[in-house]
Amino acid sequence: MIHDLSETDSILGDYMAQLRDRDLQKNRLRFRQNIRRVGELMAWEISKTLDFRAREVTTPLGTATLKTLREQPLMATVLRAGLPMMEGFQHVFDEADCAFMGAFRKEDRTVEIEIEAGYLATPSLEGRTFIMVDPMLATGKSFVKGLELFLNYGRPSRVIIAAVVAAPEGISYLEKHSPVPLDIFVAALDQGLNEHSYIVPGLGDAGDLCFGPKL
Repeated sequence: MIHDLSETDSILGDYMAQLRDRDLQKNRLRFRQNIRRVGELMAWEISKTLDFRAREVTTPLGTATLKTLREQPLMATVLRAGLPMMEGFQHVFDEADCAFMGAFRKEDRTVEIEIEAGYLATPSLEGRTFIMVDPMLATGKSFVKGLELFLNYGRPSRVIIAAVVAAPEGISYLEKHSPVPLDIFVAALDQGLNEHSYIVPGLGDAGDLCFGPKL
């Protein structure tokens, strides 16, 4: 199921406008803050789809019955671009376990773009709600590669993909190649990919805008 949060009017549109503005992007701190704020709003929306239970809490004047999360999700991101968005998710799911994967885009003019993965750290996924967080869902290959690797550590009860900006090609690739059923949440679904497999209109390279250019 695809959840495009831009279809509903909210303050999310203001944050996305700032993220996309090439002049405002020059302020690296502000860009990271906006990625984090979008992550917080997305986590809030995702929380509405999770399982809750009734819980009694003793107050100074009596007892209150509240609905609280049955279990915190397990969240994962891809280094480095996903870190500010992951921080936003951690502000909402403040007791969640976290997993991390190191990956990079291997580009060569003579071959199709490939995703190379290296570092991975995770607790068991078995029976958990598993949320993969990454600002950009372009080709979808890094998400699929990540899922294939993380699934070596258990079978989750539910898998959720969360991206700030997505391309239809990436969503199609996920639907065709994901090893498990998915729910996909995006803050914006854009037109598509250009000849270099970057999202258009997109917002540029999220990792570089957050942390500076790489060699």
